[in-house]
Amino acid sequence: MKKLRLPLTAALALVLAVSVGMLVRQNIQYREGERDYAEAEALVELPDLSQLEPAETQEPAEPAEDEEDTAAERPVYVDPYADALRNMNFSALREVNSDVLGWILIPGTAISYPVVQGTDNEYYLSHTWKKWTSVVGSIFLECRNSRDLSDFNTIIYGHRMNNGSMFASLKNYKSQSYWAAHPAVYLTDDAGSHKYEIFAAYEVSTEGETYRLGFGSDQKKQDFIDHCLDQSVIDTGVVPRTYDRILTLSTCTGQGHATRWVVQAVLWGEAPQGPETPSEELPPEEAEVEEEAPSALDIALGRVTREAEEPAS
Repeated sequence: MKKLRLPLTAALALVLAVSVGMLVRQNIQYREGERDYAEAEALVELPDLSQLEPAETQEPAEPAEDEEDTAAERPVYVDPYADALRNMNFSALREVNSDVLGWILIPGTAISYPVVQGTDNEYYLSHTWKKWTSVVGSIFLECRNSRDLSDFNTIIYGHRMNNGSMFASLKNYKSQSYWAAHPAVYLTDDAGSHKYEIFAAYEVSTEGETYRLGFGSDQKKQDFIDHCLDQSVIDTGVVPRTYDRILTLSTCTGQGHATRWVVQAVLWGEAPQGPETPSEELPPEEAEVEEEAPSALDIALGRVTREAEEPAS
């Protein structure tokens, strides 16, 4: 019996030692990650936002009936966060890593990080913005999205870290009151600071419609909007339109790899001028063949590696 106990005890001790070693290594990488991102804040000269009042959606002022509605008479609303963030300079960050495209911030949360974009959706899962190997990874733009954020659906990924960093705060959007306290996402790039209003939060399959990038018509955009609103576990009253832009923030659920937790926000656009474009599809002889693009998660998980290759089994 003693002969059996000794190998078992040794095996348990080995498992414990490995577990402790992994935990120590993880904590070290957490601290290194905190230093890396604190350095990014210093380089970009992130302004002090602690004294700013929460920004609320401001509707255009309605002119009085007996007054001429001129631009000079209408008050100009300046969003305090957008105004503070718009002068951020990313040149110092790009001297370290040219993949840096901007900065993401959700006021009142831990989410305040540089955004990078790689040539695939795998590299920045395990590398910081400085390209150092780390479990912390980076906040990164879907590799097939336009770098200028002009797509109808722009997707940004980030880990849900146990220490509350990166995109861990997104899990709190299961609560209506949390959304009410943190209703907006600010994405700043060379073109200025853009305010996206959060309109949906939900759990979705990695194969879900949420990760769609190609839209051949306004009707498909509307179907996408309806799908997102139907899935949402919070009721924000914010309803995107087909000429607006959607921002999809994606992170893990902590419950396996089959689903993701997403928070979506909208950047208001301007209604098209002139007659509305018919939403009907063109006749077959005039319409371009629309191919279903592989989902963003397909590429991230290695199911599609190159356009010319067959999907992996």
